[in-house]
Amino acid sequence: TPDPEAVARTLPRGAAIVFRAFGAPDAEAQGLRLRKIARGRGLKLLVGADEALAGALQADGVHLPERLAHRAMRLKAAHPAWIVTAAAHSARAARWGLANGADAVVVSAIFPTSSPSAAAPIGTLRMAQLVRRVGGPVYALGGINNKTARRLKDAGLVGLAAVEGFRT
Repeated sequence: TPDPEAVARTLPRGAAIVFRAFGAPDAEAQGLRLRKIARGRGLKLLVGADEALAGALQADGVHLPERLAHRAMRLKAAHPAWIVTAAAHSARAARWGLANGADAVVVSAIFPTSSPSAAAPIGTLRMAQLVRRVGGPVYALGGINNKTARRLKDAGLVGLAAVEGFRT
């Protein structure tokens, strides 16, 4: 997201921001700005795969890439109040993340997206099947907007959408 602070200012109360700094030199400064927005708007702030940065920002938790999902239980033990989520690109990976202590998994991509890291979209039907097989908290990511969120709702996947520039 080119301007995460602008997007954060549009999110509804109760939404979460995943701040993926990727080692940026200004990560702490930008993270502190996002934390201020999150606190003021009633949002949760998760930091992508960086426990030290999450601690420095007094974030609400961390979001792990699929390859690091095995760290969820250790993070929860070290930081019991944290929310720990893990990325998943299959039902197997989603079950693995939850079995390893993640509070929830974020499955992507559901719909076509311009994200350079997005996999091929799985669509509403496969997402619904995955949710039924996983048996735990699952959030959808990738190509979510007002129109595609309605498709998720129509499929009975209410409240499972992570958003990219979503407008309320």
